[in-house]
Amino acid sequence: MSAIPLALPRKNFSYLAYSAIGVVFADIGTSPLYALKEIFHGWLPADVTHILGVLSLIFWTLTLVVATKYASFIMCADNKGEGGIIALMALALQGSRTQPKRKQFIILLGLIGASLFYGDSIITPAISVLSAIEGIKVISPRFDSLVVPITLLLLSALFIFQAKGGRQLSHYFSPIMTVWFAVLAVLGLTNIMTYPGVLMAFNPAYALHLLAELGWQSFVIMGGVVLVITGAETLYADMGNFGLKPIRLAWFSYVFPALLLNYFGQGALIIHNPDALANPFYLMAPEWSQYPLLILAALATLITSQAVISGAFSVTRQAIKLGYCPRMDIQHASLNGLGKLYLPTVNWLLMASVLLLVIGFRGSSALASAYGIAVTGTMIVDTILTFIVIQTLWHWSKPANISFLVVFLLVDLIFLLSNSLKITTGGWLPLIVAALLFVVMTTWIRGKEMLAKYLEERRILFEDLQEQIKSRPLVTVPGTAIYMARNLHGVPQVLLHNLEHNHVMHSKIVVLTIVTKEEPYVDEAHRVKIRAFGDAGNFFRVKLYFGFHEEQDVRRALQLCCHEGLDIDQKSVSFFIGSERLAFRRKNPMPVWQRALFNFLTINSASPIAFFKIPVERVIELGIRIEL
Repeated sequence: MSAIPLALPRKNFSYLAYSAIGVVFADIGTSPLYALKEIFHGWLPADVTHILGVLSLIFWTLTLVVATKYASFIMCADNKGEGGIIALMALALQGSRTQPKRKQFIILLGLIGASLFYGDSIITPAISVLSAIEGIKVISPRFDSLVVPITLLLLSALFIFQAKGGRQLSHYFSPIMTVWFAVLAVLGLTNIMTYPGVLMAFNPAYALHLLAELGWQSFVIMGGVVLVITGAETLYADMGNFGLKPIRLAWFSYVFPALLLNYFGQGALIIHNPDALANPFYLMAPEWSQYPLLILAALATLITSQAVISGAFSVTRQAIKLGYCPRMDIQHASLNGLGKLYLPTVNWLLMASVLLLVIGFRGSSALASAYGIAVTGTMIVDTILTFIVIQTLWHWSKPANISFLVVFLLVDLIFLLSNSLKITTGGWLPLIVAALLFVVMTTWIRGKEMLAKYLEERRILFEDLQEQIKSRPLVTVPGTAIYMARNLHGVPQVLLHNLEHNHVMHSKIVVLTIVTKEEPYVDEAHRVKIRAFGDAGNFFRVKLYFGFHEEQDVRRALQLCCHEGLDIDQKSVSFFIGSERLAFRRKNPMPVWQRALFNFLTINSASPIAFFKIPVERVIELGIRIEL
């Protein structure tokens, strides 16, 4: 994915806005299928006063959270044009490099937000597609038993298709979703005409009156209202694909009005016919149009699911590049669009989780009880990280900083507390998923820190190594040897291991370290840093710098070394990679279970050969035993 330039020709600008409709707003755009029904949930009276109060809450929630918080503030916190929880965390870290405790806090927050994102990712496809297929019950109740099998079939096909790549189908996303939002608007407007008084809900007094009337029960209502903003964070996460201004244009000029018209139209329908609360979305449509509407809704929810899956792939790749997650097999990786990135491990784990959810909950209403808490948790993390960016990089005045934090954190906390009521009825599920992933990531980070400390304690400087070589000459063979190293300083263990056991060194030795910066892209001019050691000039330390959105292609980077004066013949070079085998001392501070988990993650990490695109025929692997 490439950053979008700020100044765009009008034609491209409009096209990007149109394209954003098909990807960015798919999740929030399918919420009308189930949101209003779940807010009432059979216990809130469906009279005029309560309907106007609920519609007012929906309007002001969309305005405060999506239009104001995300579209107006958080989207300004881009990391060189990129957005998303990992990019925001990396941006916040840029202003806290000299404060270790704050840096640790930011990383912890970012990992929590990423973990909660995955908790949300397994629910969104299930509830979206289920809610669409449940339209069958409105059209013909006798087909009720087909809802779950059809949902399982569609979702299975979607996940299986990921391995084929979704580039061709992605061209249809924007036309389908553009039609979807147009249908939402037309259905809403048609029903509003039967009761125009529903437009009075724009007045916030109706929302305040409803909250005052319900008292503590208003938390139950807010737990349902949050369903209308699921997917709000996607505006920020997909900013790198489409740009800030195109997303804002699509939201304010097309998506936001269409959503409001549909929600208000559903409210007008319920006022006119309270029985329509059973499924107000489908009952808005004339009987003759319900089959086409069912097909359109199914397509829209599959696009929503595709966007969530692609988002999971993207977040995982960013976490891997920044060292927060073990390496995984990445296929179809590209910087040029949606649907071309594929991580098999993530795909199959998501598929199993989503299908089990559909089988276990069997309905959108049951899943709604598990939905929301992960979303609001991620929103809180976004608010706090943006506050840190405002404080450390933007340097707003203190009153402005505090005002931003208080206003939006208060809104987020209200939603979090209201959704906490769902924990016993299903909300525990995304929390457990998030907790498991958080444990995996923190274990990986802690293990890597211990490994880095181990290597640092045994570090030998190049100058010391050369003195040892002078006192004990080795056989020198022609050619170039490149040793992959984790650390930025000193001689890597794999080089010492080779010299100690084989007693042979190449005429040119290059120690290569790949560094991922806390930014999405690194300019080619700053890609390579080379330092020569020794009187003979045969030792070189090379550092390759990449952004967390870039492919770490060693072959391409070595070509840049030639331009910098370090001649490397890639046809004759040998790459030496250490294959580490871990053992743990009894006094290791890690608990036994965490040692076992870190060892498991290390063994099952993807090979650096494919990950860094190293020519496999030029690789020599050496086993190294490390005792932590």
